Amino acid sequence: MSELRYNPLLRDWTMVASGRQTRPHLPENYCPFCPGSGKVPEHYDVYVYDNDFPALSPTPPEPDNVGSDLYQTASAYGKCEVVLYSSDHHMSLPYMPISGIRRVIDVWTERFETLSADPRHNYILIFENRGEEVGVTMPHPHGQIYAYPYVPQKLRMELDACQAHHNQCGRCLLCDMNQSEQEFGLRVVAETEHFLAYIPFFTDYPYGVFIASKEHLTALPEMGDAQKDDLADMLKRVTAGMDGMFDRSFPYMMVLHQRPSDDADVSAYYHFHIEFYPPLRDQTKLKYLASSETGAWAPCNPTAVEETAPVLREAILKAVGRSGEGARVSSDRAGAEGSARHG
Repeated sequence: MSELRYNPLLRDWTMVASGRQTRPHLPENYCPFCPGSGKVPEHYDVYVYDNDFPALSPTPPEPDNVGSDLYQTASAYGKCEVVLYSSDHHMSLPYMPISGIRRVIDVWTERFETLSADPRHNYILIFENRGEEVGVTMPHPHGQIYAYPYVPQKLRMELDACQAHHNQCGRCLLCDMNQSEQEFGLRVVAETEHFLAYIPFFTDYPYGVFIASKEHLTALPEMGDAQKDDLADMLKRVTAGMDGMFDRSFPYMMVLHQRPSDDADVSAYYHFHIEFYPPLRDQTKLKYLASSETGAWAPCNPTAVEETAPVLREAILKAVGRSGEGARVSSDRAGAEGSARHG
């Protein structure tokens, strides 16, 4: 069964995708995303793969006959794609050359434009889940893209807040955040020509980095070559610094926040940024979302970001080489990332 169910309390949709329960855990000596599996080309740099267990589909089944005037249902129309970063099973973002990350960004851009062209797609979400701690069952480095037939609630709330700020003072909220973080300085972890990375004043994750464009842009297609190269550099710096902090593969959820793909014009007040939600609070301890955070949406950060940002900033500085090619990481650690699961 795959359908949408409307939550009248939160005025949002829940995706029901019972088929995802059958997602496999891989045997140690097999990966469907590696050349030779028969599932992917024998040679590829970046490859887009239709999700085998999609929550949204361009040909969804009719919803079950269990709805009512109060409990609405809808077809789970949309698209779920997997973006394989490299044919190399161990080549996650911290270990990729900047040119390889740039190729991933180009694919993200193309898929954003193509999926946005469907008038039934109202929001395109590009994201990556990394690590068993956030539920990853396929260790081959990859991200995902969801094309929703609605704008999910968190994005709607963010858009509304940005619009309200612009209506009140005539400025972009993210532009003001960038300026505030640059002026304060302590929470900034990395800076390039076109992007700023910081752990925001309010984040509920100890290492919840934002990467924001310095220019007022709303989505990837507005970026030129220099900006995309710079974004690739910044992604490598931040993720390599995360791995370097505790000398381990650092789990995270990474989400690109871009303009909706519906007809709304948000160009005056919305601003491209990337948000990280890393569950680690130190080398071995996880930050859990308990009752207050889940039941009341009352976030709680166990540490002040003024304490964690300098730790990540120092790790990024150690990871980044003077050559500008990003992180210096040992081949031993790069190979170890997937060796436990891939023979």
